[in-house]
Amino acid sequence: MLSILIPTYNYNITALVEEIHKQITPLNVPFEIRCYDDGSTNKFIINVNKSINTLAFTSYHVQTKNMGRSAIRNLLATDAKFDWLLFLDADVFPKNRDFITTYLDAIKPESEVIYGGILYTKEKPNQSHLLRWVYGHKREALPTKYRQENCYVTFLTLNFLIKKAVFSNVSFNENIPNLRHEDTLFSYNLKMKNILVEHIENPTYHLGLEESDHFFKKSLESVDALHLFLKQELIPKDYTKITRVFFKLKKLGLHYLLALVYKIFKGFFRKNLLSEKPSLFIFDLCRLSYLCNLYTK
Repeated sequence: MLSILIPTYNYNITALVEEIHKQITPLNVPFEIRCYDDGSTNKFIINVNKSINTLAFTSYHVQTKNMGRSAIRNLLATDAKFDWLLFLDADVFPKNRDFITTYLDAIKPESEVIYGGILYTKEKPNQSHLLRWVYGHKREALPTKYRQENCYVTFLTLNFLIKKAVFSNVSFNENIPNLRHEDTLFSYNLKMKNILVEHIENPTYHLGLEESDHFFKKSLESVDALHLFLKQELIPKDYTKITRVFFKLKKLGLHYLLALVYKIFKGFFRKNLLSEKPSLFIFDLCRLSYLCNLYTK
């Protein structure tokens, strides 16, 4: 029936696994929980996570080397026993105690992919983690109705259910660098194969907030990934908002000006985004001007 698949790296997943196990055990459905550690370096966390092996139908396996986010997910899916795969990131936690039941009840004969959504806690973190929290609240924790209307570009891979046969037909691209935006490419591939993505209200909280400095760096890496996808024609020019705007600017020859803006103001951008009042307008301008800069090199 259900294979619950959790990739992890240097993260304590015991609370998540115990909660999922507690929810699914009384339902009397065949299940397994597979947790694959992608070559963690923190031996203390590895030893803590090993405790989940004591739970019925649950396993924690440590890879000898880091495979990357795409490859570890593909391996989990390949090894899974059952017809439905529930992918959960290590740093999420279900909002509701009927999280598993809600997913199972949502499965219909025509279902292929079901996305439950994401939330962030209401408590504002300290300044060192604020950027990720602000971005998550405004750009990721979206209403179900809006997600369904934009079902591919709002799809995130941290909490979703997929038919194993469908995943075998799509899977994650292991040929791209381990940068970011693998979920963008995955969602585009779903769209190109006319695979239905349903959005329901069954969210998990995203708990693993990166420090703002680290998230700022990752955000630029995600632009590097988009730049690569465009050059290799893995996604069309209009698939994401940032690429749509960029190519409009490029058509007018204005991308050179934005590239100059990045070179002059990148220090200011970083200072604002690591401050106690990070601006998402500045965040967008920084990423857009950085993409323009990549195209002028």
